[in-house]
Amino acid sequence: MLSRLKTFAALTVLAAATSTASAGALSKSVAAPEFSGIDKWLNSEPLTMQQLRGKVVLVDFWTYTCINCINTLPYVKSWYQKYKDQGLVVVGVHTPEYPFERNTDNVKTAIKRFGLSYPVAQDNHYATWTSYNNQYWPAFYLIDKKGQVVYTHFGEGQYAQTEAAIKNLLAQPQ
Repeated sequence: MLSRLKTFAALTVLAAATSTASAGALSKSVAAPEFSGIDKWLNSEPLTMQQLRGKVVLVDFWTYTCINCINTLPYVKSWYQKYKDQGLVVVGVHTPEYPFERNTDNVKTAIKRFGLSYPVAQDNHYATWTSYNNQYWPAFYLIDKKGQVVYTHFGEGQYAQTEAAIKNLLAQPQ
């Protein structure tokens, strides 16, 4: 229970830090929540934040019928291809807006249609979404090698800024 309260308090700080800006480095980093309540992992075995320590992680909350999400996918795919061998891990967290988006076969079809090769966690019950106190599609959370959320971006745009943040985090020592 104490652990959950600490996580809730940290995420409240995260929400406060991000509520006035659509993108940027956070003034105070917080521990990245674990992936929780994931219905199905696609393109990967289940992942944990603990397993991903030492890597830079981009958590991308998206849903396959959201035009804004679709518009960000070429950038996310490009970052994954460019930086995966340097230590970037992209995890798409598919959180459905509509009931039909909960269907795993529909998500698999979308992953194939969009050519996504990175891990996708199907978050049908909004457990990971809630853990991050997320409110938007699309939403990027960049996590440093120590497992801290250090950058967020909500919506489209700021692609150069997000890529610069990725490069900066990859260049940092463990």
